[in-house]
Amino acid sequence: MILNLFTNAIAKIWPMLTIFLVVIIAIRVSYLRINHEKFVFYREFWNLIFVIYVLILFQLLTDSEVNTTGGLNLVPFTEMFRYKLGSPLFYSNVIGNIAIFVPFGYFVSSYIHASKISHILFISIISSFTVELVQLQIGRSFDVDDIILNVVGAVIGFLLFIALNAIKKHLPRFFQSDVFYNLICILFCLIFLIYFTKIMGLGWF
Repeated sequence: MILNLFTNAIAKIWPMLTIFLVVIIAIRVSYLRINHEKFVFYREFWNLIFVIYVLILFQLLTDSEVNTTGGLNLVPFTEMFRYKLGSPLFYSNVIGNIAIFVPFGYFVSSYIHASKISHILFISIISSFTVELVQLQIGRSFDVDDIILNVVGAVIGFLLFIALNAIKKHLPRFFQSDVFYNLICILFCLIFLIYFTKIMGLGWF
């Protein structure tokens, strides 16, 4: 379900996404070269993944085709408890709202080096609240439950960041090196490239 949402979002925005990424990469490479800064592939790749994620998230949260009925819910837990546990609506509206913000919590926590839940709570609440306000203005609905679920997802992302950092500290030195992370990111880059070209219908692979 979640993978299909992301796939459909990429299919809709791939022209803009392609142009945006090429421009961003060109600017970043020029910046590193002109300022004589060290190029670390996995860090640059990670930043690009965050950019891609944000653009996809923007598409998912502002797509007017998803819901054109509008509406306003200011009573917490009213909407999420309407869905039967395990039903398709439960997965798309409850689990889905949590899942799409897990990467947000992870990426932001990594960027700001968050060490407390309060660090991510403020950012996720402001971000999700802004999304709901915008949705209300474009024919979708404002739902306080969505804010709650998005924040839960962001907190899960923060906890994932803390857990992976703790695990990393106990790994052998090679598994903490730039070389190892570069290899992992190159693998992910190839997988994403294959996936992306299939979505665009180019069929290069």
